[in-house]
Amino acid sequence: MILVFGGTTEGRISVKTLDEGVGHYFYSTRGDLQKIECAHGQHIHGAMTHSDIVGFCSANAIRLIIDAAHPFASSLHSTVDKVSRELGIPVIRFERRYPYVGYENIVWCDGFEEAVKVMENAGTERLLALTGVQTIRNLKPYWSKHETWFRILQRDESVRIATEEGFPMDRLVYYDDCSVDSLIQTIQPDAVLTKESGETGGFLEKIEAAERYGIKVFVVKRPQLSDDFIVVDGRHGLRREIEGLLPDFYSLHTGFTTGSCATAAAKAALMALLTGKKVRDIEFKIPEGETLHMPVDSITVGKAFAVAGVIKDAGDDPDVTDKSLISVKVSFAEHDGIRFFGGEGIGTVTLPGLGLPVGEAAINPVPRSMMSSELSALYDGGLDVTVSLEGGEELAEKTFNPRVGVVGGVSIIGTSGIVRPFSHEAFLESIRREVNVALANGCEMVVVNSGGKSEKYMKAIFPGLPQQAFIHYGNAIGETMKIAEECGVNHLVIGLMLGKAVKLAEGNMDTHSHKVTVNRNFLKSLAEECGCSGDSKEVISGLSLARELSSLLNDADAARFFPELLRRCLLHCSEIFKGNLDAVLIADDGKILSKTWL
Repeated sequence: MILVFGGTTEGRISVKTLDEGVGHYFYSTRGDLQKIECAHGQHIHGAMTHSDIVGFCSANAIRLIIDAAHPFASSLHSTVDKVSRELGIPVIRFERRYPYVGYENIVWCDGFEEAVKVMENAGTERLLALTGVQTIRNLKPYWSKHETWFRILQRDESVRIATEEGFPMDRLVYYDDCSVDSLIQTIQPDAVLTKESGETGGFLEKIEAAERYGIKVFVVKRPQLSDDFIVVDGRHGLRREIEGLLPDFYSLHTGFTTGSCATAAAKAALMALLTGKKVRDIEFKIPEGETLHMPVDSITVGKAFAVAGVIKDAGDDPDVTDKSLISVKVSFAEHDGIRFFGGEGIGTVTLPGLGLPVGEAAINPVPRSMMSSELSALYDGGLDVTVSLEGGEELAEKTFNPRVGVVGGVSIIGTSGIVRPFSHEAFLESIRREVNVALANGCEMVVVNSGGKSEKYMKAIFPGLPQQAFIHYGNAIGETMKIAEECGVNHLVIGLMLGKAVKLAEGNMDTHSHKVTVNRNFLKSLAEECGCSGDSKEVISGLSLARELSSLLNDADAARFFPELLRRCLLHCSEIFKGNLDAVLIADDGKILSKTWL
């Protein structure tokens, strides 16, 4: 059981992340207006005291608390910390991201009391307060003497709070009515007061608006949190921490891409080179801006270089590089910028289409960008970065690398930095890479098929096409159509085994057996519509496997049924792919049951 304190954007992300698991949780908010649908959890509301939380955790066997409440809910943070210590329950703090702001007109304040003093000392007479209705009481010593406007939510509860404090109603402005820019233009304040509320609190937008009009900004710093809290700032970090603390909450665990591993190792190596310190747990950012951390296995420091290694953790994804040692050597260089090289086990690009020049090390653009960002933040001089993967040349034979012209080793890949279990995203990315390589190598026709068996049959039909023209879609037919459309494929041919075709014909664009099974009623209606004999219904009723249709239907029924089945498949695919589209329907033994072209 997990108890989440939310009512924020981070709280909603927590719910979405928890709903990916199989465990149960409670989502607590102060008010009932923050109701949210929880697939595997229960929403509760109402303020909870220290004794309330202790009693609730004990009664419901809570094993983990997630504090995703507002950063200024200091009383709640303190109470959660006390409960955690008392009951021995770990706390994950889902913190907001706080971007650096290089704005010279910011005045930082330690709390609202100090803000009042600082604003008065600065001679501020007209103030636009963007700190929320709950801070009207804190700022009463100021607004009772000076012209002040508060922006609040247009809710009865918010208006009631302002009224009870005696705040003038004609100086309330509402979120939905106007932007910060328009408020500044209308009110013409001497200054803006806001809280350090992070990215999701609109902090940057407020600061940037004030900067455009050249007015001072007073910022109340966020309260400090307990050092015992485990801090994350995104959904991936949240899930990984839960996976570590409560392994059974998720049936499958996430992992890191080779790109993330290389980034962590590169940063650890450069830190050791610059400072001599051998950091054993390294923080780094993934492309969407979230900060994650990874253990460092080994660090060696030389005169002008350092090497760090990490062990690839692919979670429960069947990644051939799982548990491999990924090492990065970082060396000082006389040239400007950062240059990347492939060491042991890293392949070389031999075909265009991967976004890298032919002859370059197969370190993909996103991992290069991740490493460059981390390294350039630490050092602005020239660096040579050499990435290696132990046993990579042998492992590469088990990957799609030979298909896309990467030889001699594996690729350092990953667009998100995270590997999800049995990663559908990674599979789709490999499809996109293969399509781009096919186009870059002049393939006017691309042939997609479900796997090795259907590819063998399709190669027999198109013996003149190069290897790069044949691409596996697995079960992701619809998403493959979308990728082909986005990449600009002109002529697409689909090789369809009968088992997948009977699902696709009904409109199922993902044919995985866990998601869709053969619908005999649909097949019966299809047989009737295309004029098959009455025997066909009996044949379909007795089916164990769809592929049996190729041998059980009589010749006359087969001549009617299979072309209509294929036509239905193409109808659904053509809704996604708008180019020239053809298909071949293939029996399990390789016999062509129907085709739209050839």
